[in-house]
Amino acid sequence: MPSRRAFLNRLGSTGSLVAAALTSDGLSLMARASDQARGRSPLELAADEDFWRDVQLGFTLDRTVINLNNGGVCPSPRVVHEAFKRYLDHANQAPVFNMWQEQEPNLERVRVGLAQDAGCDPEDLAITRNASEALQIAQLGIDLAPGDEVVTTTQDYGRMLDTWDQRVRRDGIVLTKVSFPVPPPSMADLTERLTRALTPKTRVLHFCHITNLTGQIFPVADICRIARERGIQTIVDGAHAFGHFPFALRDLGCDYYGTSLHKWLLAPIGTGFLYVRRDRIPALWPLTPAAASRAGDIRKFEEVGTHPAANHNAIAEARVYHHTIGGERKLARLRYLRDRWMRRLADHPKARILTSFEPGQSGAIGNLSTPGLDPARLAAHLYAQHRIIVTPIKHAEFEGLRVTPNVYTTLEEVDTFATTMERLLEKGLPATA
Repeated sequence: MPSRRAFLNRLGSTGSLVAAALTSDGLSLMARASDQARGRSPLELAADEDFWRDVQLGFTLDRTVINLNNGGVCPSPRVVHEAFKRYLDHANQAPVFNMWQEQEPNLERVRVGLAQDAGCDPEDLAITRNASEALQIAQLGIDLAPGDEVVTTTQDYGRMLDTWDQRVRRDGIVLTKVSFPVPPPSMADLTERLTRALTPKTRVLHFCHITNLTGQIFPVADICRIARERGIQTIVDGAHAFGHFPFALRDLGCDYYGTSLHKWLLAPIGTGFLYVRRDRIPALWPLTPAAASRAGDIRKFEEVGTHPAANHNAIAEARVYHHTIGGERKLARLRYLRDRWMRRLADHPKARILTSFEPGQSGAIGNLSTPGLDPARLAAHLYAQHRIIVTPIKHAEFEGLRVTPNVYTTLEEVDTFATTMERLLEKGLPATA
């Protein structure tokens, strides 16, 4: 078995972080996985079950349940969850000192690490509790006058659409929602649809980096460039993007970006971040008021009162696990798992795939439309009879099952879902379902 020093040397700059986070068992497993990965491409490694078995064993799961709803919130690896509990235990001994004086200042190190991964300056990144909070800071913090227009899409996240609807009722703004087919014919089509909707009254353009409904990825950089040329601010909902597929915020060119870290980064529940372009920070109002002296400080968006430090400090361990796997390897595996079930059902005469197979347009998330089978009843049956968890999607424009595997998902679990669906598509749901 490789030595600890040899393993950490192979990991390069990540090694010092790994040493602090992995238990001896986890170190042995990831050392073995590192040996298997050396010199191999992400696509080749995506189908190596020995490598991914070592990754899978890093989680504590209930394998009597097949969890294919990793779009909402994901379980943390064992090392992340243990660190989270360790921080909680330490804080609880004397929270007024241990939490406030010792743990809370470490948020700055977490900020630096996240900014490095996200491709932005640490002074442009605020730690939040989830993507909704991050995005609502931007949505509610921008000064808008009656008659000002916000352009978004019909497939943006419901909570974010509700937030804009409240501004319509409260502030008299105008909200325009753009529709698009699933899947769209191309990325260029998405750009054209959004930019065509912009008018002289448009002040904000709000759209997803990747949608939660079908997993459609948007050409963010192209859209933001066009918006900036017209003096329009951009809010990008990246709830499902960070830790899912590699990108750098500096390349996107958006004004605001919000994400959750308890999804694809596998951080503790209740973690996220907000990116604000530096020149936008002073004019953006925080959700919880901060002192005027902090107007230009990104930390003004973190003034939420007393809260546990354990959540955000354990993000450090989640970053370690993510880097140990490797972002490109992770994405290749997620697409491999998605394609395994999607391609099997794509040609079924009683089904339709609502997610693009094009690598640049999708990641782990797939949506299966089952005309004639109600998705809510179907999802309930899958869990009640087969202990398979999926997400029923009932949108005004389409319906389907959202299916989302993760790195801990086994081929057997994916195949069980596909086999079960083939049977249900042929025979239909039982009358008692």
